[in-house]
Amino acid sequence: MRVEILTKRDLEVAELSRRPGRISSRSRSRLRLYGGLAIAEALAILYGFFLAGQLYPPGIQPDQWLLSASTIMPLYAIVALNTRAYSAKVLRDFWSGVARALRALLIAGGLFLLIAFCLKATDSFSRVTLMLGFGVSALLIATARALCLRITERVLGEISYSVALIIDQDAEIPRGDHATVLHIGADFDLDSDSPAMFDWLARALEAADRVVVACPAARRQDWVRILKGANVRSEIYAPELEALAPLAMGNWRRLPTVIVADGPLNKLDQLVKRCFDFVVAAGALVVFAPLMLVVAIAIKLESPGPVFFVQTRIGQGNRMFRMLKFRSMRAERSDGHGHASTGRDDDRITRCGAIIRKTSIDELPQLINVLLGDMSIVGPRPHALGSRAGSRLFWEIDNRYWHRHAAKPGLTGLAQVRGYRGTTEQESDLTDRLQADLEYLNDWSIWKDVKILFMTFRVLVHRNAY
Repeated sequence: MRVEILTKRDLEVAELSRRPGRISSRSRSRLRLYGGLAIAEALAILYGFFLAGQLYPPGIQPDQWLLSASTIMPLYAIVALNTRAYSAKVLRDFWSGVARALRALLIAGGLFLLIAFCLKATDSFSRVTLMLGFGVSALLIATARALCLRITERVLGEISYSVALIIDQDAEIPRGDHATVLHIGADFDLDSDSPAMFDWLARALEAADRVVVACPAARRQDWVRILKGANVRSEIYAPELEALAPLAMGNWRRLPTVIVADGPLNKLDQLVKRCFDFVVAAGALVVFAPLMLVVAIAIKLESPGPVFFVQTRIGQGNRMFRMLKFRSMRAERSDGHGHASTGRDDDRITRCGAIIRKTSIDELPQLINVLLGDMSIVGPRPHALGSRAGSRLFWEIDNRYWHRHAAKPGLTGLAQVRGYRGTTEQESDLTDRLQADLEYLNDWSIWKDVKILFMTFRVLVHRNAY
């Protein structure tokens, strides 16, 4: 491959002369956002400790706030960089960004106290001033992240990463947004090992964060050879793998494999989530015990039958378990298999049942399921075996239905706080909930559980709760 061919025929690359600049501009804009955010967070720490010093001026050392802030700021910056508190993802996801920033602040605070302890200077600092400083700084950092999110939407639009898509010949084009698209003709000789070709590729992709190549299967090996030294994350699009929905690449006895399933939580995450579930469930049972006793008495007085409605549901790992609810229907007309969805003005529901269903009080006994380990506070809601959307069973509608059971079912979930409640009259009622459940599992964090739990209080009384 000769240089003159590359330039005269434009390498069969559409938009090559127009689009690379767009990648570079996007990268520079993102770097400026990182820098601006870092400066804003440094000022947030400085002002946070200054304000703490004004609210509670220590008599021991009046300028303590300045010494604390000037020590914590560089510690925070180092930790934040190492924990990826500045990345394209956090520019888009407010909660992820805040979680990483607060974790960096917490670690920086621990390092600060360790340094003070080693220097035997802990008595020189006011504990109240330090706590106020960290608290105000955390609030200001969260505010800075929120403002950065707004600015990011204006500056970068919908695409944060600089992604270059190379389409070789008439290969299938993958879905998604790309900063630039390069079209390669059939006469583009990948076997030439020409320095000019590698130079062209380096210049075209010099500011890209990621390169995706869509090419015929026969040319994949050539592209792998070319991209190995490109100094950028490079990927080959393989549409035949879409049906497998792979998570990552693995290996077995040094042979490459495609990972198609993995638990959404590692062992540490499972421990954190279990502790969170146990503390919240135990505390809620203590708080709501009087209310639950009153409800139990009301159920027994209104109609004969048990206080609890026990139904088999699908739990974690597709294992079945017995879920508890307060009985809200007449015992002789209750549907233990869930074949008949509860409708609005359902004549099976008692007067007491209508109230507890409307206010979601009927779900409180599931706190016992949480303590027993069958359920979690937050997770995909468990469904009855006979649940249908329209005339079809849930798992007959979408074959991804079983994927939602990778985690424990929850008292509340992302689908519920988005308003997907009530009867499933249409298939879309199920697919909307399924999509929310899979989204929750795909990017789990304890912060997301806390957020969903607080958002649940807004939808306890819902028009679809009947």
